[in-house]
Amino acid sequence: MSADPAGRSHTHGRQAGPHRVEHLRVKVLETLPHDPESFTQGLEMTGSTLYEGTGLSGHSSVRSGAPGTPPTARVGLPAPLFGEGITLVGRTLWQLTWRDRIAIERDATTLRELRRLPYPDEGWGICFDRLKRQLVTSDGSARLAFRDPRTLAKTGEVTVTEDGRPVTRVNELECADHAVYANVLSTDRVVRIDPLTGTVTASIDASGLLRADELVPGSTLNGIAAVPGTDQFLLTGKFWPKMFRVALVPAQPPSRTAR
Repeated sequence: MSADPAGRSHTHGRQAGPHRVEHLRVKVLETLPHDPESFTQGLEMTGSTLYEGTGLSGHSSVRSGAPGTPPTARVGLPAPLFGEGITLVGRTLWQLTWRDRIAIERDATTLRELRRLPYPDEGWGICFDRLKRQLVTSDGSARLAFRDPRTLAKTGEVTVTEDGRPVTRVNELECADHAVYANVLSTDRVVRIDPLTGTVTASIDASGLLRADELVPGSTLNGIAAVPGTDQFLLTGKFWPKMFRVALVPAQPPSRTAR
């Protein structure tokens, strides 16, 4: 793997070797209400505003507002468009679609559509790496693609691996702390990924956030947003009635060396 002078990463067939994976769990700091009819596909926060993208044909939308409150702005996608991940790039917001082969750029304040661009891959997750000024996208495989934030042209890709093995079904993404955080579809797990190598550096257990009687068919963890100015995150899921502000803590107390 190498980086060009503009900071874009390119793979050359070399895979990262085994790496020690940190095991973390989520510690709930606050529980907030969440729209239980929201098929959450993307979550991102800037300042005090939370943006959420939802899916399903005929029910897809983008909305914004304060966490845990009704949205102050909301725009729906006409059928058959199936909304997927979202991310902010300056004053605009990108919204992917699943298999519709288009991406939509919106005004981040009003959510008004500005333009549509062809998007040749399946749209899953997307986040903006502010340090390298590039988009990071997923397509449900073990690959992360890097893209130009204006044209969406692919500039490189990397395979996500854990202990040397590919991690598939990488879904919703969040770029934070020089890493990419990703939901693994249909699991209660979030992984932290080194975008330079694709290596998973942490496996985060997010199980047990909802009670059994709060789960409905289709409920699954899907939605992670870094809380600006903190080391905390917001987590939610498809058809979840709650959202959680969490901290990431060690899964087990560190062992003490015998004397």
